[in-house]
Amino acid sequence: MAHRGRIALADIFRQHGNAYLAALAPSQAKAWRAIVSCRTAALGGHVLQCADCGATRHVYHSCRNRHCPTCQSRAREQWIAARQRELLPVPYTHLVFTLPHALNGMAGSHFRLISDMLFEAASGTLVAFGANPRWLGGSLAFSQVLHTWSQNLMRHLHVHALVASGALTSEGQWIASRRGFLFPVKALSQVFREKFIDALKAARGDGRLRDAETDSAHGWRTLLLALRRHDWVVYAKQPLGGPAQVLDYLARYTHRVGISNDRLAALDDGEVTFRVRDNANPGKKRTLRLPAEAFIGRFLLHVLPSGFKRIRHYGILANRHKEAKLAACRAALAVPPPDAQVIESVDAFMLRVAHIDIGCCRHCAQGRLRVIEVIAPVRLPFLRCLATGPPGARGAA
Repeated sequence: MAHRGRIALADIFRQHGNAYLAALAPSQAKAWRAIVSCRTAALGGHVLQCADCGATRHVYHSCRNRHCPTCQSRAREQWIAARQRELLPVPYTHLVFTLPHALNGMAGSHFRLISDMLFEAASGTLVAFGANPRWLGGSLAFSQVLHTWSQNLMRHLHVHALVASGALTSEGQWIASRRGFLFPVKALSQVFREKFIDALKAARGDGRLRDAETDSAHGWRTLLLALRRHDWVVYAKQPLGGPAQVLDYLARYTHRVGISNDRLAALDDGEVTFRVRDNANPGKKRTLRLPAEAFIGRFLLHVLPSGFKRIRHYGILANRHKEAKLAACRAALAVPPPDAQVIESVDAFMLRVAHIDIGCCRHCAQGRLRVIEVIAPVRLPFLRCLATGPPGARGAA
């Protein structure tokens, strides 16, 4: 079956996914079931009826899985609301710490270990620079988000860090960074590389890292030479705008998945066409075409293990002392405490973000919708669900 125009990741999974079912890890199987069932009768839902004209509408539940491209908008907005109270009225800097592709094979076989090392090396580098009196001489406030993909869905491990451009000293003073400058990226790159390599050596020494290619002394030396042959990539950019814009900026990275439905262009002749950045022409897009099975295989590289935290907070934002440290920052900056967090309803969220009043009847555009029936989930075996797709159309829960 050919699809052009508007297609979704779930369509690709349903039509071409059976070859992968036997080899899926538990976290991949969970994500798979969620994505193919999202907003279908497989998850249940409810029937709405207009109080004025009597028109009815079936709405099915969302899966809310963190790998589902359909479900990230609501999660993103909830995350922004929770972070509003932690934002400081200072400039922020966006940094990206990237692992060399020479580590991709090791990351595939030791994902948790290598990813944790990436988080620790990047955060340790920032903490050390922030504490150094040459630069700031205090504690930083920053968060890091792990991404594992490139535009073409190949493995590309990197963390995005959003750092308040200043530090809180032990005396309770706020030291602002120089305007437009936080830390020199070349120096960050060198320290980041050495911290990661030290962690790699320690893991090999205590037996946590066992890799066929590097177990031999020759293979290990070859890897270390490859890692030190080039500078590691650290990118820095100062986000523009005030606190609200900073949060929106970070949220672009916190709730991304490997590929969004908007980037999917076509599914035909057993191949998927999707859009990627054209690096040769900045600001432009080009299309890439892959066999559906290869596309699915690439997407599955980026399904995270159960319980893995891809968003982590450090320094002033570390959970164990966040409230006290943030209060000290606000006192040093002479700003009032934040307003209490307001929990936004789904109706209010859709009206604000999508400009859609989901409680209004689409048929007559006047009446209000009310629930008249609850739809129980359709209990279909997983293989049958994949082969035929759950009954019912996509909803807008």
